[in-house]
Amino acid sequence: MSKMIGILTSGGDSPGLNAAIRGIGKALLGRHGMKVIGFRDGFRGMMENRTQLLDSKALSGILTLGGTILGTSRDKPYAMPVAGKMTDMTDVIVDNYRKHHLDALVCLGGGGTQKNAYHLMKQGLNVITLPKTIDNDVAMTDVSFGYDTALGIATEAIDRLHSTAHSHHRILVLELMGNKAGWLALGAGIAGGADVILIPEIPYDVKKVAAAILRRSHSGQGFSIVAMAEGAMSRQAAAKLAEAGKEKGSKKKNKKQQAREAAAGNRPGNSQFLAQQLEELTGLESRLTILGYLQRGGTPSAGDRLLATRLGTACADLISKGVFGVMVAARGDGAEAVQLKDVVGKRRTVPLDHCWIESARSVHTCFGD
Repeated sequence: MSKMIGILTSGGDSPGLNAAIRGIGKALLGRHGMKVIGFRDGFRGMMENRTQLLDSKALSGILTLGGTILGTSRDKPYAMPVAGKMTDMTDVIVDNYRKHHLDALVCLGGGGTQKNAYHLMKQGLNVITLPKTIDNDVAMTDVSFGYDTALGIATEAIDRLHSTAHSHHRILVLELMGNKAGWLALGAGIAGGADVILIPEIPYDVKKVAAAILRRSHSGQGFSIVAMAEGAMSRQAAAKLAEAGKEKGSKKKNKKQQAREAAAGNRPGNSQFLAQQLEELTGLESRLTILGYLQRGGTPSAGDRLLATRLGTACADLISKGVFGVMVAARGDGAEAVQLKDVVGKRRTVPLDHCWIESARSVHTCFGD
């Protein structure tokens, strides 16, 4: 009998997911003679046993589509909302794996998906994963698919903001995704020529940011572009966060106190507060643009289609060889099987000595430090 392989997509949608599904599916069907089914809406769909046959017809024409034809969700197998309460549905998912006589389950997603897949692997399932995220923060891979498309969109946004910033002599703050890792803001900031780049890895001093903007203004450059990751924070906020981490045994702050701190800018990603501060400190008009979900929507770039197809076909080859419990990582121009246990619980952040940071500093980009 032909082997049966299941595929699901989990976490946030991302450009390149359909290209990866196509790469895996077509290679399994054509090269390896296996059958493929998809589970709708991530681990929830697998729990609810909602499937879709992924035959040649289903895989046709999806290479250029954004999002995922399978749908997605952020539900976790071991903590899933059911009848109004969080329930461990791992056993149900394992049962459905057995009912479909699956020989392997492919999970496409970011850090949370890697963790969920590892959980199922420990239950005895043959699991293999692919790294997907526009944040580019999945550990143990050179790059994740979705990042290249988002980088292009974010760069184009900065390009477009330049004309308004220049015309009105304004400070324009662009908030980009990246809660824990600054790859997107860093890459787009450099490619788009942002004057200030703020990322989670480098806590900023708002006075230093304002000083850099004033230097530009005094030299005749009456506008500035600030590319800010949503997780970027001031030195004061970073210090408070570190202090809170030391007080794990203390009671959680009440909601009113949390709201007051948010209003005071003591939370990551408070781009509105930053824009207000810069206007007050510089005397220049400041405006905020939050790009939001536009960053991960639309047609995947050629780079993401190539990467997703490359990792997808490599995944099919590993399945044919019986290699499981791994993530298919991008390594140079090829792919490498990395043990899931080495991926889970880690995050790929921007090294402080990364060549991109050094290049940005060389062209006088301010990081607020």
